[in-house]
Amino acid sequence: MAALKTLTLELENLSCASCVGRAERALDSVEGVDAAPVNLATETARVSFAAPATTENLATALDRAGYPARRDTVVLDVQSMSCAACVGRVERMLKATPGVLDARVNLASERAFVTFLTGSVTPEALSAKTTKAGFPTTPRADSSSAGPRDKADEARALKHKALLAAALTLPVFVIEMGGHLFPPFHHWVMRNIGQANSHWLQLILTTIVLFGPGRLFFAKGIPALLRGAPEMNALVALGASAAYLYSLVSVLTPGILPPGTVNVYFEAAAVIVTLILVGRWMEARAKGRTGEAIRALVELAPDEATVEVEGRQITRPVAQVITGEVIVIRPGERVPLDAEIIEGESLVDESMITGEPVPVAKSSGSPITGGTVNGTGALKARVTAVGPDTMLSQIVRMVEDAQGARLPIQALVDRITAVFVPVVMAVAVLTVAVWLLIGPDPALGLALVAGVSVLIIACPCAMGLATPTSIMVGTGRAAQLGVLFRRGDALQALQSVDVVAFDKTGTLTEGRPALTAYEVADGQDADTLLALIAGAEAQSEHPLAQAILSGATDRGLTPAKVSAVQTETGFGLSADAEGKRMLIGSQQYMAREGVPLTDLVDRADPMRADGQTVFFAAYDGQLAALIGVADPVKPDTSNALNALRAMGKELVMVTGDDTATAAAIADRLEIDRVVAGVVPGEKLQTIADMQAEGRKVAFVGDGINDAPALAQADVGIAIGTGTDVAIEAADVVLSSGALSGVVNALQVSRRTMTNIRQNLFWAFGYNVALVPVAAGVLYPIWGVLLSPMLGAGAMAASSVLVLTNALRLRFIKPALKEAT
Repeated sequence: MAALKTLTLELENLSCASCVGRAERALDSVEGVDAAPVNLATETARVSFAAPATTENLATALDRAGYPARRDTVVLDVQSMSCAACVGRVERMLKATPGVLDARVNLASERAFVTFLTGSVTPEALSAKTTKAGFPTTPRADSSSAGPRDKADEARALKHKALLAAALTLPVFVIEMGGHLFPPFHHWVMRNIGQANSHWLQLILTTIVLFGPGRLFFAKGIPALLRGAPEMNALVALGASAAYLYSLVSVLTPGILPPGTVNVYFEAAAVIVTLILVGRWMEARAKGRTGEAIRALVELAPDEATVEVEGRQITRPVAQVITGEVIVIRPGERVPLDAEIIEGESLVDESMITGEPVPVAKSSGSPITGGTVNGTGALKARVTAVGPDTMLSQIVRMVEDAQGARLPIQALVDRITAVFVPVVMAVAVLTVAVWLLIGPDPALGLALVAGVSVLIIACPCAMGLATPTSIMVGTGRAAQLGVLFRRGDALQALQSVDVVAFDKTGTLTEGRPALTAYEVADGQDADTLLALIAGAEAQSEHPLAQAILSGATDRGLTPAKVSAVQTETGFGLSADAEGKRMLIGSQQYMAREGVPLTDLVDRADPMRADGQTVFFAAYDGQLAALIGVADPVKPDTSNALNALRAMGKELVMVTGDDTATAAAIADRLEIDRVVAGVVPGEKLQTIADMQAEGRKVAFVGDGINDAPALAQADVGIAIGTGTDVAIEAADVVLSSGALSGVVNALQVSRRTMTNIRQNLFWAFGYNVALVPVAAGVLYPIWGVLLSPMLGAGAMAASSVLVLTNALRLRFIKPALKEAT
């Protein structure tokens, strides 16, 4: 099977959950599409596909469905083209990029004109691709960047429409409703303006409202209706049109209506449009804030970098910097790209990437990340990653992937919204029919009011926004706290976890063992023996070996030359040292090799109880030294575990370390259960056994050996300072090495899922409760019939309420601070 490609597309005309369903079905109908979740909050689709699906197929399917993907065109300056063959190569390269619809290259002007689907690719990515192939390329104009689309312009346009509609609607509302609410005012209107003039004035103003600011509902809703795919705009257009056309007939040809039914509802049509425009304006403003976290991440990277070229420092756009070049970062500046320091020392604030507030000391050889802030020292660094390969770009991509995810809880919403709008239209028709058959006089007028109210109040905007807005804000806030959800559905799975299992080394501990104890037998020279031991361990890559080597170096010793070093996995190693055999390893190794055990063995027990890993050295057949190595527990581990315990989670340690050492660490940290001495496959089996007991398990690890367990767990959480293999196998990545991230991840998950449930309860409850009221079920009892105007206000308020509730997630506090 061909490898899947993924595109993020920005869609037009999405206004409710029904639109989402139709856009998804249109994409799913394209052969080769694997998944195509559509997010109403961001107005995007994230499409995974393989051949025979193409970018053009996807765009055509969306066009046909009435939800076209936005297109952008960028002009690129392309250097080093010398002939038509170069032109053809650049064109083919650009056209082969997922998301690109067309690419035309002009050799004479050395420009490429590229049309692509907005959100699927950036000008910087296109430039990087051709630059890497030997044709240095830069975007000629401002290019689109990653991250959510800024809604400010849309909000301003809707604000102008809403204010204009409100100004035109106010006289209509006052003339018509003022008379109902205050009879003397009605008499004044009749006496000074007259009923006919009043109706004509309402007709003119309402016509301007509907076909001016309200034209967008008709421009989008009517075509959708004609395609047999009605959505929110269609409901608004139908409702407002019904009220307007009935009123128009009452004014122009009242004689064709039954006696007693001549009435005008211009105020209903005008107020419906005005209130929904106000709601859309507030939605746009709120939607703009839902993407603030990821937009802030994108904006961390500076636009320019200071590059050192032949001893000179020049300022260049970041898009033009390539790997291997040397950049200069002055004190207080943001680091423009991922790089490795080659000169200078400084403290670098990495809080925007890791969520950890303490600046990190950096010196020659240290990696630095684009978007972080340099402290007081000047630095020179060699660029190691640009464009989409930088850590910041990868973080943004992870957050975007999570934000586009479809949680299992969304399945209920999908099933309902798939049939919701057609059912609402049927209910509206049924409502009108029932009122006409059994309603009191004037039945036609009452039927119209009830039918229009049903159409307006039942728009499923709030349903469509309930889940994605919470996911967007929740995952964005998580990223600010140093928690990256690689899979969005982990957000839901994490809140139901009841067991949190940890690897030990590098997860609970620093992962950097140090020599903590060294005792020699009587008659041995401590320094000479340690130099020999260090000489043997220098030829081993085991972390404990490196700890001994570092310990010897710290004591000012030079590792002695040894030969014939042989490693025995799980036991230790042997070597020839000054013509004599040396053994370094476990107590079992010494016993197996026939080394007499002395009182040094008895001294090892207290060290093991203290959490140290103990082994011995034998020289010329005699036990010569006792060595203790310990991996310090991370500073925040104890507080993090206490916070998890306060959340009611069972804590388990699953480690390959020996039982005594693991038990000592577990006792110190009050971990509930320890599984020690296990290989990677046994770690996986341990997780599987807990799952077989009906437990939901999160596993936290950092190494290659943790990858199977991370993949097996219900939620795999990788320490960001760990290996790439572990990170790829995980569902959640903690961008720092601190375990406080686990607590924050659980807190964000719980709060986000609670927020989603609140939104869904309101969205469904609102429709379940008010659609029958709009249809008139209360009229026979209390004579109450819901006005279409109130229906429009309630519908707009429901969407704004859902968005506002989701935005509360921006203020989630780090859970660890709350727990400590």
